[in-house]
Amino acid sequence: MAIHPSSSHTLVPALGQWDHVIGSPAHRIHVVQYGDFECPSCAQAYPSVKILLKNFGEHLCFAFRHFPLIEAHPHAELAAEAAETAGAQGKFWPMHDWLFENRDHLKAKSLRQYAAALDLDMLRYDAEMADHFYLQRIRENIASGRASGVQGSPAFFINGSIIDVSFGIHHLFEAITARIQHRG
Repeated sequence: MAIHPSSSHTLVPALGQWDHVIGSPAHRIHVVQYGDFECPSCAQAYPSVKILLKNFGEHLCFAFRHFPLIEAHPHAELAAEAAETAGAQGKFWPMHDWLFENRDHLKAKSLRQYAAALDLDMLRYDAEMADHFYLQRIRENIASGRASGVQGSPAFFINGSIIDVSFGIHHLFEAITARIQHRG
């Protein structure tokens, strides 16, 4: 994870209605991840995030925001578009999982196969992908990441503050545990 040195490292904007979330926004602990479906580091973090949700899910609202590193990962932006297109049909999280579990196969043909396997309305999927209907939302996620000090992925925020996971994702687990215990 790379953090911009001159940034305040505060999440902007805060968790909102356009975010894809697991758990209730009413939960006291909000975790936001900026990620890239083609990123090896994000792929390594993916199983840990699943464990995090399993162990702490009743305390968390978890959100995923797109931060495709297009220069390094040429299929990441299209994969993010596929996730948003699936999200419009109520299947963001199944597509999210499918993309991370198949990150070496993110070309348009494979993405379409994943959409069909998720039983999406394929006419709608094809039209929205052809029109890049959700590309602006992805660009807004990237802009919010940059405004928050993110330069690479994965990047994690807890209640609006960046958590440095460059030396291990266990720092994220420790920060959440501390917040749960602090609740009393």
